Amino acid sequence: MAYFLASLCFLGSLLQTLDLCEFSASEFQLEGDYLIGGLFDIHHVNAPDYHDKPEAIDCSSQPFLLPNYRRFQLMRFSVEEINNSANLLPNVSLGYDIFDHCSDVQSFPDVLKLISVNGLINPRHEHHNKRSKISNVIGVVGPFTSTQVLSVAPLFMVDFIPMVSYGASSSVFSRKQNFPSFLRTVQPNKDVIEAIVNIVLHFKWSWVAFLNSDNDFGIDGRDFFIKRIKDTDICLAYTKDLNINTNFHQMFKRIEAQRVHTIIVFAPKGIAEAVIGSAIRLNVTNKVWIADDGWSLNKKLPKEKGIRKIGTIIGVSQPEVTIPGFNKFIYSEKNQTHCKYNGLSTKDIIDADPSFSFPVYSAVYTIAHALHKALQCGNDGCNNNVTVHPQMILAELKKSNFTLLNQTIEYDENGDPKFGYYYIVYWNHRGDAEKVGFFHFHPWVNFFINRTKIQWYKKGEVPTSICSQECPVGYAKNQNGIYKCCFNCEVCPNGTYINITEDPYHCLPCKDTEWSEPGSTSCSLRVVEYVPFTDSGAIMITVGAWILVGLTLAMSAVFAINYNTPVVRSAGGPMCFLILGCLTLCTVSVFVHFEKPTISFCVLRFLPFVLFYTVCLACFVVRSFQIVCIFKIAAKFPKIHIWWMKYHGQWLVIIVAFVTQALLFLINYSFHPPKPYNETIWYPDKIILGCNINVNEVLISTLLLGTLCFLCFIFSYMGKDLPKNYNEAKAITFCLLLLILTWIIFATVFMLYRGKYIQIFSALAILSSLFSFLFWYFLPKCYIIIFQPHKNTKQYFQDLIQNYTKTISQ
Repeated sequence: MAYFLASLCFLGSLLQTLDLCEFSASEFQLEGDYLIGGLFDIHHVNAPDYHDKPEAIDCSSQPFLLPNYRRFQLMRFSVEEINNSANLLPNVSLGYDIFDHCSDVQSFPDVLKLISVNGLINPRHEHHNKRSKISNVIGVVGPFTSTQVLSVAPLFMVDFIPMVSYGASSSVFSRKQNFPSFLRTVQPNKDVIEAIVNIVLHFKWSWVAFLNSDNDFGIDGRDFFIKRIKDTDICLAYTKDLNINTNFHQMFKRIEAQRVHTIIVFAPKGIAEAVIGSAIRLNVTNKVWIADDGWSLNKKLPKEKGIRKIGTIIGVSQPEVTIPGFNKFIYSEKNQTHCKYNGLSTKDIIDADPSFSFPVYSAVYTIAHALHKALQCGNDGCNNNVTVHPQMILAELKKSNFTLLNQTIEYDENGDPKFGYYYIVYWNHRGDAEKVGFFHFHPWVNFFINRTKIQWYKKGEVPTSICSQECPVGYAKNQNGIYKCCFNCEVCPNGTYINITEDPYHCLPCKDTEWSEPGSTSCSLRVVEYVPFTDSGAIMITVGAWILVGLTLAMSAVFAINYNTPVVRSAGGPMCFLILGCLTLCTVSVFVHFEKPTISFCVLRFLPFVLFYTVCLACFVVRSFQIVCIFKIAAKFPKIHIWWMKYHGQWLVIIVAFVTQALLFLINYSFHPPKPYNETIWYPDKIILGCNINVNEVLISTLLLGTLCFLCFIFSYMGKDLPKNYNEAKAITFCLLLLILTWIIFATVFMLYRGKYIQIFSALAILSSLFSFLFWYFLPKCYIIIFQPHKNTKQYFQDLIQNYTKTISQ
């Protein structure tokens, strides 16, 4: 196997020599105490050829890449400059062995030559057993692309031979477990993508296409872009992996169908030129093109005819760092070159795309400084007794810390540079890449674009690239399909608001203490309303309640003074005092309808009224029944009359009604007691303080009251023809009609109105219910007692009974 590899290496060297004659042998090789390998794709294979057996590639027959040739010359210049330096590597000469690495996956002979010793490659165990047999190549500068590095890096990683790439930016190389001796002087893809995303966000382009090369570099960049925009307003409308077989007509047709106006092209120079050239040829117009640092400083494309009509081109570029003495070096070298590229002028080389110039320059200096440290060099020279191994150079590379052209060269633990920044460039109408901003990421992120320098294709107006127009103020986005950038707009209803910085897709509900109109961007505090004691309506009802209490006390006094008179006895005797006392206790419910409700207030708003009003109705029921019983039932059903009188049936009925109602309240309030309640539904801008009373749970209590009312009607009707002084039917019926009418009116108002004055209506309904019995039952009897005493005699009542008896007998 070793001999096969050596033969392959020899074949590659032969072809390389044939290629060198096209330039000059001295251009690719330089003797020195220590060698640095160089891998530059001066020529490039556009499409790999597949063979049944290994075959070397004739690089000189492939397309020539002028920018890469310029970088190749920059490495030669850097080594020469170091050799002429009195401070760096004094008395030590650097040499180089540079190869035209023209294929991404097939240029192995040059790599094998770099890692060989005397034309042989020893197995790894032999290499470790024979420490003296090691390659004098202390490090390698290059290769340029990520795919090239992936292809050849394993051969260098085996023996920890340092590789310092000046162009490979794929994120995979940051994994030190896979690439332990790899460093780079260019920013990884994540930094380039970060700069591009910042540009897109700055101009608020949310609907973009991402075109990337179909290789490790492009796919890695696309994956980073998708990950980076995940939590932003940017949507990836279209993406495409590009290669030589790409159907550009179909691709641009899809982009037009998607109404995408911003296109990111993340690809090497050759593919980018194919994309832009196809856009010109296919008459693609009015787009914003964003270039990565691989082609943003392209010298050919800005001069292409028709480049202006495709739109505006901006990009991320490496800063154009002027390398002192490089132009002079090119002039001197050109005079010594006798190659077929004599038609290539010095100006052509100097004016070629300057991208990656400083990365090449800093890569060579990084290895030189590491060797300087490994050789323990000082002002007096270097220690020639030190045997330098690639691992020693690697260790020093990781600790790099020196200044080069005013930049501090350092690397992080992943071998990525801790130096560098990007320019934001715009291809102006003169065909130049004009600097319009910058993106710094060391030591902190700093981003700026001077948009006034950019002449947009829309003549001063920044182009837009969106799927849907932004929603008006107060509208939420309703996502339409899989893309969050495509949406319909819906106005936020009352009680909600939209905060586009927090969540533009959902209307957020206001708090219970807040309100909002439709289409609001914030909530306002609700006005808290209740009826205080100082309210005029509350004062009037409170005065009315106290009047009722005063009248009941006065009537109680009148009835007490005239207790043994026929009118008092016929009205119910002792039962009258019970009724008047219950009416007085019912007024407690009136007084607690005002001020801020509390639990005790909510309990007392209806409990005293319903409980004691039940007693009042029960009294009227038994009172009506007693009159009917005396005049009608006693004669027909004497046993019932005897039982009623013997066991005091009237009091049993009253007690049963009272106890039943009390038990119902106890059960209901034990499970769901009334409590303060904020009414926020009826009025969006108000909070009405009230009590939460479960109507379903007090339904049985209401039915009990209804039953007592019904019995009153029945017995009153049965006694409609009794003697006038014993006929309470009209009075009781009228009281009941007033009672029912009062609560029908209140129920109607309650269904239509829930404002703060509902408490006044409720208190008024209770007060009206109390006054109905007081005025239409007790007041007429007080009038007779006070103003018609002649009707309050036994003789008057006996005459009425005799007349009733005669009428019945006839």
